[in-house]
Amino acid sequence: MQTSGWLQLAAYIAALLAITKPMGLYLMRVLDAERKTWLDPVLKPLERVTYRVLGVKPDREQDWKQYTLAMLLFSLVSCLFTYAILRLQRYLPLNPQHFGPMSPDLAFNTAVSFTTNTNWQNYGGESTLSYFSQMVGLTLHNFVSAAVGIALAAALVRGIARHSARTLGNFWVDLVRITYYLLLPICLGFAVFLVSQGMIQNFKPYTKARLLRPYTVSVEKKAANGAALLGADGKPVMEEQTIKEQTIAQGPVASQVAIKMLGTNGGGFMNANAAHPFENPTPLSNLVQMLSIFVIGSGLTYYLGRTVKNQKHGWAVWSVMTTLFLAGVLLAWWAEAKGNPIHQRLGVAAAGGNMEGKEVRFGIFNSALFATITTDASCGAVNSMHDSFTPLGGFVPLFNIQLGEIIFGGVGAGLYGMIVFVVLAVFIAGLMVGRTPEYLGKKILAYDVKMAMLALLVLCFSILGFAAWAAVSKWGLAGLNNAGPHGLSEILYAFSSGAGNNGSAFAGLSGNTPWYNTTIGLSMLIGRFLMIIPIMALAGSLGQKKVSPASAGSFPVSGGTFVVLLLGTVLLIGALNFLPVLALGPIVEHFLMFQGKLF
Repeated sequence: MQTSGWLQLAAYIAALLAITKPMGLYLMRVLDAERKTWLDPVLKPLERVTYRVLGVKPDREQDWKQYTLAMLLFSLVSCLFTYAILRLQRYLPLNPQHFGPMSPDLAFNTAVSFTTNTNWQNYGGESTLSYFSQMVGLTLHNFVSAAVGIALAAALVRGIARHSARTLGNFWVDLVRITYYLLLPICLGFAVFLVSQGMIQNFKPYTKARLLRPYTVSVEKKAANGAALLGADGKPVMEEQTIKEQTIAQGPVASQVAIKMLGTNGGGFMNANAAHPFENPTPLSNLVQMLSIFVIGSGLTYYLGRTVKNQKHGWAVWSVMTTLFLAGVLLAWWAEAKGNPIHQRLGVAAAGGNMEGKEVRFGIFNSALFATITTDASCGAVNSMHDSFTPLGGFVPLFNIQLGEIIFGGVGAGLYGMIVFVVLAVFIAGLMVGRTPEYLGKKILAYDVKMAMLALLVLCFSILGFAAWAAVSKWGLAGLNNAGPHGLSEILYAFSSGAGNNGSAFAGLSGNTPWYNTTIGLSMLIGRFLMIIPIMALAGSLGQKKVSPASAGSFPVSGGTFVVLLLGTVLLIGALNFLPVLALGPIVEHFLMFQGKLF
């Protein structure tokens, strides 16, 4: 753990803190249609035309059921739209490589993945998708799925801030304004910056480079539809290939990377994602991409405090998120810098720490920092392979996802996930002092606690249920490249990533099979939409409540006591839900490696 790493971590926290307030203030203007932004002269006419085309009455607000139904219908239609593009891409333009259609199960998984802001990729982008599919089918979702998450967070915050109100805003207005005024302009400037760093942005056919020394590799044998062929043992059939030339992928990369980071989508143009030099060419691009993952989630905490007229509460939530973030970074960094436990047992010095699966140009600290950030948020972009981390290093991104990615989190999703824990923390505090729990003057009753717990149980059920099924099924075990606790970690990470709408993976799992494509797709749908329904019901309930004046018995939702209580609630519930299975995965693997066992 070198001094340079500490300085970089301090610089990252300082930069994040510096941009939190400006982003929060701008979000206030974007999410309140009555306020003006500096983009109004250009975008206001386009906004009005959009409402007219969609048949939307912007001044008509919706209750929580209407808001949620509009979101669900929009997501369904956009998912079917993307599925059609992926199945029909051979007939569509901008396909210089003449790629054929995706298989039905992979198209389902991919369409659901991008609709739910997960961006799980069981395909290699540069070897599977046309430019049209990348730009229209996927990048479109990178914008609108991110906008949906922010809109839902805004609706919940309005429910907290309003009293005796039945409406939470208008979904279509929020969707349009977030896309036009927030995501598009920032991504335009961000993409230009990335191009300045050396990231490509073109429509050229792929470049072929002849190798001076051909070599032979063993690869999975593919069927005509691109799916891996399985043998009698259920494992992929391998074949030898002699590589005589290298294909250098081209394409509109910068435009997709900008929104994949800012919108915490994570789906890379290249299969290697942010480890690929075309997606992450310089140390500066690496830093700015990491900042962009957190910037909107961090700004939303300021937006929360400003909207509910209690800025200290917003900063308290920010402090909890930052504390959890730092704990994850330090544990992952320490574990990777310490090196492989089996080397420690043998007394072998871990020269340079564990560099397996990491880019030399980024090193251990930036790999650990990126892995923590991308799983704190529901981003899933990676600049190293999490499957190659040490057991405790891999424990951090896995546990981050299982907490619900409430540490700044996905755009919008992190805030509404954390507010669920806030409600539970306030409820626990009320029980401890023998008073009816209150949150910002609103009484928290049985219905509110039930909705909060239901949201958490949905996530728990989806992760543990599907992982248990895969762990005892032939189709689940057939995809493993590792046995024992590490194999369990690979399965657990896959369904945690799907249900948590993250999209990163322990890359040792071969997930491009009909069973995995279907079950992970279902876990994504459950983790996104079944979780949001009780949260929106909670928003509707809070919005209808009256505000009681503060009294001596009111529990403050700012200050050190609240921060400690909220931290305890997050960790306690996370530990109760997932600690048993984590003990069978990365934790036991760590101790077994000290005994000289590998998997």
